[in-house]
Amino acid sequence: MPSELQAEAKTGPKRKARAIKVVELSLSVILIVLLAIYIFRFHLRGDGEPGLAVPISDLTIAAVKLGPLREFLPVEGTIQPLNTVYMDAVEGGRVEKIFVEVGSVVKEGEPILQLANTNLLMDIMYREAELFQQSNNLRNTRLSMEQYKLQLTQQLSELDNQLQQQKRLFERYKELDKDSLISKQDFEQARDQYEYLLKRKDLMEKSQKSELALRTGQLEALEESLRRMEANLEAVKQKQENLTIKAPIGGQITSLNAEMGQSKSAGQRIGQIDVLSGFKATASIDEAYLARIEVNTAGEFDFAEHSFKLVVKKIYPEVKDRKFMVELEFRGDRPKGIKRGQTLDVRIALGEISQALTLPNGEYLKSTEGEWVYRLDDTGKSALKNPIKLGRRNADVVEVAKGLKPGDRVIVSSYTAFAGKNKLLLKEK
Repeated sequence: MPSELQAEAKTGPKRKARAIKVVELSLSVILIVLLAIYIFRFHLRGDGEPGLAVPISDLTIAAVKLGPLREFLPVEGTIQPLNTVYMDAVEGGRVEKIFVEVGSVVKEGEPILQLANTNLLMDIMYREAELFQQSNNLRNTRLSMEQYKLQLTQQLSELDNQLQQQKRLFERYKELDKDSLISKQDFEQARDQYEYLLKRKDLMEKSQKSELALRTGQLEALEESLRRMEANLEAVKQKQENLTIKAPIGGQITSLNAEMGQSKSAGQRIGQIDVLSGFKATASIDEAYLARIEVNTAGEFDFAEHSFKLVVKKIYPEVKDRKFMVELEFRGDRPKGIKRGQTLDVRIALGEISQALTLPNGEYLKSTEGEWVYRLDDTGKSALKNPIKLGRRNADVVEVAKGLKPGDRVIVSSYTAFAGKNKLLLKEK
């Protein structure tokens, strides 16, 4: 018994010491856990990465709002004249004179440049000589025709005279023959001569008619040949006229590809004239929007602190380098002072206005590729990466399709200085 008491007396202090150590260890663990929770909530994120301290005064913060949204497609428009007329060399030749310069304003029909073509000039001279010779042939043929007609008239007149005399003789002999006062031989001779003259006249008239028809046909053939030669000469002279290239329409010369002494072939582009009555805009758009843009789709742009309206007038369905072209015309007031080739930031409307959760559009979305934003917590003292999904957008706002709710506060200033940190600690300066 005494030995047991002695053993218990010895183990009592050990148990107390062990209990004290357990309590101390438990308290240490609790303190470590509390410290870890504190660090996680206020200094660390779940991955253990320390937060980046940022002065809140350097940030722009916006709240997610529910409001009207109309999607706009930003494109770069290029100002073009409403109409452009191209000038080509109708006939080939060497540039002999240049009457105007690029940028000059010309009237319709005003000479632009003069070409020289020696071969064409020689061709004109040859055709003129041929025409002169053919004209002489025609004149001689007409004179011969008139002389022949006169000759035929004289022959017919003489025959008519002989026929008239013989007719009178025949009728007289016919009366005498009734009373047997003339011999049968004389009567028959007078009758035969009269009938012969009648037949001769008939044959002469037919012969003259046939000959006149033949000669008339020859004359008409000569006249037709002369007309063709005159037409050919006129066409060649027109070619000579075409050597002087004139303005097909009034406007401004914006291109003139010609130098003194330079040779130009037929059909070669010489230059172009822009009609100054108005302008249009052309834009190249990604093929992904081909089905969403139609004729009469509205657009707008800002110029000289004013907003101006546009409308899609023509769509070119051909896709090149994954883009297609559209033409836009001005509606309402037109801007003053715009020039050909000037670029405009055009906003083309896609769809109608509808309600959506929105955030201001900005560069901060480009740095995150629109996949996340920094959202402030309830305390407003820190901001964490928050995954989002964007929808429609325009120049001012973007639609938040997923990841945020109305009233959430988001940093909308540049994220460049944050180096992609998962957490920002917002502090006062």
